Amino acid sequence: MSRILLVEDEENIREGIKLNLELEDYEVVTAENGRDALKYFRGQHFDLLILDVMLPEVDGFQVCEQIRLENLDVPIMFLTAKDASLDRVQGLKKGADDYLTKPFNLEELLLRINNLMKRSHHSQSKSVEEFSFGDNQVNFKTFDANGVKGELHLTKKEAMLLKLLIDRKNEVVSRQQILQSVWGYDVYPSTRTIDNFILSFRKYFEKDPKNPEYFLSVRGVGYKFILK
Repeated sequence: MSRILLVEDEENIREGIKLNLELEDYEVVTAENGRDALKYFRGQHFDLLILDVMLPEVDGFQVCEQIRLENLDVPIMFLTAKDASLDRVQGLKKGADDYLTKPFNLEELLLRINNLMKRSHHSQSKSVEEFSFGDNQVNFKTFDANGVKGELHLTKKEAMLLKLLIDRKNEVVSRQQILQSVWGYDVYPSTRTIDNFILSFRKYFEKDPKNPEYFLSVRGVGYKFILK
């Protein structure tokens, strides 16, 4: 039985969708806010996430972004009243696989869910997320990398921060964004911790760590991963 995490703060909509999904033989776990969604996701296995955008505590875009730093495979669908094209684009940029607006047709929702499940089961066995820059290679599934001094193994937090910077390549990522996305929403480390991670990346991947080519600091704001 496939398991779905349904995140919706409106009780009538949440219970109605849950009932119809259970009639299709899905096991459904529900959450009313983004904070609980992240907690449930980290503690259980799910085959699909259905997210509203306008959620209490942590909004759906932030939930999607944080999950994508930790898990590249699980399908994510937005089901939301935010129907502007810019919202749809933002949702897909955050890593969602599908975006359906309210009000929706139940049959269409079920068909989209079924299609996402099929694609996910087909691709998971061969899905490998790798990234290369310069002479460096990183595998975000295994946390293994090849840097200027040879092979190395990243910690989970290192891999998450590196993926965030790479996903936002050539853009400034603020310290606040890093703290929220990589460390979560309950306990923030000091910004000095982030500085130390960046210093480690320079040692791992820069030919001249004192004159970095890829990992740049933006004074008073945050950091930027440069890829020309």
